[in-house]
Amino acid sequence: MSKETPDHHDAELALRTYELRREPVMRASRDAIIGKFLPRTLDELLAITKPDHPLNAAWRQVTTYWEGVYAIVKHGIVHPEYFLESNGEGLLVYSRVVEHLAGYRNATSPFAFLNAEWVATHTVRGKLITELFLKRYRTQLGAVKAVQP
Repeated sequence: MSKETPDHHDAELALRTYELRREPVMRASRDAIIGKFLPRTLDELLAITKPDHPLNAAWRQVTTYWEGVYAIVKHGIVHPEYFLESNGEGLLVYSRVVEHLAGYRNATSPFAFLNAEWVATHTVRGKLITELFLKRYRTQLGAVKAVQP
């Protein structure tokens, strides 16, 4: 059951998740995934899961972080709408995999991105953020294709 209104505990958790994002390894991992990883196909998405991929460690760092963060939303530990006011970045990562999610889960784990998916489909703000990020991502992919020979 979700909380009816946010309280100081929600604020503390929101601030703590922000602090953790500022940790140097996490910051570098977020920069790498958000700035460099634009998978167009399931094969490109699956490639990052291979241990020898240069972004594999960053991928694992970022995706497990956001799955953990979104678990506290899914399980009603924090007020979902309040929490997503400052914790939508994980949905940016989710927006890059959602179109290949069934294949990704089949190849890696049936539990992959379950918490991000819940946030993206069961919260008002999560739906809006995901739609926004999907639109931006598709625009980015179009721009990348336009500059390639």
